[in-house]
Amino acid sequence: MTQTVRFHRVLRCPPERLYRAFIDPAAFARWLPPFGFTGQVHQMEPVVGGAWRMSFTNFSTGHSHSFGGTYLALDPGRRVAYDAAFDDPNLPGRMTTTVTMRAVSCGTDLQIVQDGIPQVIPAEMCDLGWQESLTALAQLVEPDIPDE
Repeated sequence: MTQTVRFHRVLRCPPERLYRAFIDPAAFARWLPPFGFTGQVHQMEPVVGGAWRMSFTNFSTGHSHSFGGTYLALDPGRRVAYDAAFDDPNLPGRMTTTVTMRAVSCGTDLQIVQDGIPQVIPAEMCDLGWQESLTALAQLVEPDIPDE
């Protein structure tokens, strides 16, 4: 048995900027780790069938876990889908994350669905982690800082 979590946000930024946050290694490492974790992208080939791999490190303990997968769909400014598996054999299975973006009057409507979450990870902990990640995502993509 696996679990699913769903998220909806409206972010004050254009869809293209939001899309870039999912395919730029430095951006992904900045916003995806939940609070209390650092992230490192080891590989990112944002093409359909391309591989990606990263790790999260608990800032308090230094313990890391790594995971990665492949890109399943990439439609700039509209959709990103990727799968992922943990390197840890105690976290079996493959998760799929589907991100859809739609331009709205004040920015971008963002929908995220993550399927296949292993039972050993409490869904409520996954939900909390994603909420923190989405806060960091908004902090990254919403500021409109002009070049000087």
